[in-house]
Amino acid sequence: MSHKTIFITGGASGIGRAVAVKFGGQGWFVGLADVNESGMRETAGMIPAGMSSLHKLDVRDRAAWDDALSACAKVSGGKIDVVFNNAGIPLGGNLIENNVSEIERCLDINLKGVLFGAQAAHPWLKASAPGSCLLNTASAAGIYGTPGASVYSATKFGVRAITECLDAEWAPDQIKVADLMPGFIDTPLIDMNPNQQTNEHIRGRVIEAGLEISPVSDVADAAWKAVHSDTLHTRVGKSAHRLAFAARWMPGRLRKMTKASGQPLGGR
Repeated sequence: MSHKTIFITGGASGIGRAVAVKFGGQGWFVGLADVNESGMRETAGMIPAGMSSLHKLDVRDRAAWDDALSACAKVSGGKIDVVFNNAGIPLGGNLIENNVSEIERCLDINLKGVLFGAQAAHPWLKASAPGSCLLNTASAAGIYGTPGASVYSATKFGVRAITECLDAEWAPDQIKVADLMPGFIDTPLIDMNPNQQTNEHIRGRVIEAGLEISPVSDVADAAWKAVHSDTLHTRVGKSAHRLAFAARWMPGRLRKMTKASGQPLGGR
């Protein structure tokens, strides 16, 4: 079989779905992984017939990762070229508002899930190298920490660090490692409550802060470019680019701005 294969976590909606449709439209076989089976079926319906597989996966379960990747390779032609470590959940609000269970869940899915995914992906990507890629979803929240996003930002700074570490660690195996750093993206996640203590959706806070919400197709295009280029970190959206510029060139001013705003400046 001549096609390439991408395995995508969080493939039931949002960024995962958009990337699945993008790659599927380019002739790739797409392995969809998520805990949301109905959502995965909807995504599969947007991909050419016979070019996708569905795998129920909780990214916190290390053994389940091995099973899902093996099952995907079995139906895709025996190899996996790209693993998109994308599954993640939001968590906002002041740190003292966040309870233990939601902190642990965010850390487990957004950070531990990425580490487990990288471990499980390595043998498959090594076998298909050169040209293979581990692509992680980080965030503009991994560029500079802002109020109301301490736990979430910690996970995304962690994803950024994992990407940079593995970029060097896996170089001898000729595996490309990269990440995406989106700002606020128009996906179902932005309509969720930032934490269990509030009923205000994230979208409302973003609009109140005067920040833009980018279409999810922008992330799909960025993912395609990231896989096919040598870029380590790919920023998506004006907010991500502005934040990176400010963090590099005027960190003192950015610090004052974040203190004054009291609003999260990152995204996903």
